[in-house]
Amino acid sequence: MVDTHIIVIGGGAAGFFSAIHIALWNPKAKVSLFEKTGKLLSKVKVSGGGRCNVTHHCFEDGDLVKNYPRGEKELRQVFAKFNVQSTIDWFKQHGINLKTEADGRMFPVSNSSQTIIDCFLNLAKQLNICIAEQHEVLKIEKNESGFLLKVKSPTEVRYETARYVVCAIGGYAKEEPYRFIKALGHTITPLLPSLFTINLPTDDIKKELQGVAVEQATVRLSGSKWLYTGPVLITHWGLSGPAVLKLSAFAAEAFYKANYKATILINWTGHLKIEEVVQVLTQQQKERYKALPFNHVCFQLPRRLWEYLCTKALDTTQKPWAEVSKKERQRLAELLCNSAYDMAGKTTFKEEFVTCGGVDLKELDFKTMQSKLVPGLFFCGEVLNIDGITGGFNFQNAWSTAWIAAKLGHT
Repeated sequence: MVDTHIIVIGGGAAGFFSAIHIALWNPKAKVSLFEKTGKLLSKVKVSGGGRCNVTHHCFEDGDLVKNYPRGEKELRQVFAKFNVQSTIDWFKQHGINLKTEADGRMFPVSNSSQTIIDCFLNLAKQLNICIAEQHEVLKIEKNESGFLLKVKSPTEVRYETARYVVCAIGGYAKEEPYRFIKALGHTITPLLPSLFTINLPTDDIKKELQGVAVEQATVRLSGSKWLYTGPVLITHWGLSGPAVLKLSAFAAEAFYKANYKATILINWTGHLKIEEVVQVLTQQQKERYKALPFNHVCFQLPRRLWEYLCTKALDTTQKPWAEVSKKERQRLAELLCNSAYDMAGKTTFKEEFVTCGGVDLKELDFKTMQSKLVPGLFFCGEVLNIDGITGGFNFQNAWSTAWIAAKLGHT
C-alpha cells in the first residue's frame, strides 16, 4: 500500500491496538491516529485500579460470549479469530506476561497499567504511527479515492484524505460524539448506562450493614426475568458486587425504562426455596430450642446480616428458639429468601464507565468489522453496541475487534 493513508479515530485501547496492527501489516502506508482529547489510553490507565484488567481467564469461546449482554452472537465469529489465548500470546510476544487472580481477572505481572501503555506507545513510535492529540473528527465524506475528513485541531480546522478509516471512539452517554457516524447513514442504538451499582437511599440496610459481603446471593429485578447469583456487597449507598453489576448490565434497558426506580429482591441464601429454608429453621428450633436464634448463624451468612434479619423478623431477639412462633419463623424465612429493597438511582462502578448502545450491529460485517453501508470504513471496541460485564471482557472485545478491523477487509 504505497502512499496509502489510513486514519484511526480514537486513542484508546481499540484504537491503538488497531493502529499498531495496521502499521505492522502495511509497512509502506502512512498510519495516523487522531484523539480528540489530550489524554491517550485513559481507560487503560485507570482500569483495574490502575493495574489494567487486560482480559479474563476464559478459554472456551462459547463461555466467553455469555459475558456480553449485547453482542453475544456477533462475537462468536470474532473470538474464533482472536480470543483470550490470542491476547495472552500477543502480550507475551511483546514482553508482557499476564497473571490470573482468583476471580478470573488477568493483569500484567507488573501490576501496573503503565506497562501496557508503554508497550503501545513504544510500538507506535517504532512503527512511525502519527499520533495527533486534541484532533477531533467533525465530518467524514466518502469519495472515489476513499475518504475526506474534516478535523479540528487546537490551531485550525483542516481536511485530511484517507484510503481507509477505522473508527474506535469508544462509548459515550450522549449521541453528540457519534454525529459524524450518523451522518454517514449509520444507526446509533439508544445509549444507556451499563455496569452500575444500586442506590437504596431510604433503606437502613446500608447504614446497619455497610461493608458486609455475601458470597452467594441471588439478586432479582422485580417484575422482570432478570436475576443473577454471586457475591453481593452492601455499601454506604446501597448494593454492589458481581451479582449486582451483572444484573445492571443485562437488565440495562429494563432499569432505564423504570427510571432507576425499582424493587430489588434478594435471596440471601443463594438458591434455596422458602420451603427449604423453613425446613432448616424448623430443624434449628428442634435441635437448639434453648438457644437464642440470634447467636447461631444459619446458611453460612455473615453474622451481622443474620443478626439484622433476625431483628427484623422476630418480636425480640432475647427469646430462645422454643418461644419463636410459626409466624416469626415464616417471616424470617421470607426475609432470607425474598428481601425487598427500594432502588432509587444508580452509581457508576468505580472507573468502569460502560454504555449499552452504539453503532447498530446489523450494519457491520463481523468477518471484517467493515461497515455494510460505507465500504472502507471499519469499527472496533465500545463504539459498537457491544458491552461486557466487569472482569476484563470489554478490553477483550477491544483487542479482538481491533485486530480484525486492522486487516482492512482482508479475511
